[in-house]
Amino acid sequence: MAETAEEIKARKERERDELYALDISGVEWHCAPGTEEHEERVEIAYLPEGAVAMRSSLDPDTVLRYTEAEWRAFVLGARDGEFDLEPRAHGEGLAAE
Repeated sequence: MAETAEEIKARKERERDELYALDISGVEWHCAPGTEEHEERVEIAYLPEGAVAMRSSLDPDTVLRYTEAEWRAFVLGARDGEFDLEPRAHGEGLAAE
């Protein structure tokens, strides 16, 4: 039998609570090759059950955590160009499509 919307929401909340309850103090953080230690960069750490933690090198105390399904959806979307940035007119910065 398929899960109801309420059951899915409850399951996702349990998964998120479990993910944020993990002690990640000893994880190994990875960043893109070729970045210097002093440069701002995104760092990720692999967690149990395919989950991933992500942080900015300039704010290492703020850590976002994603389930395997969330991370997979993000990576596939990034590969498909879903998050590509397009330049705007001068002075307007960048905007996501």
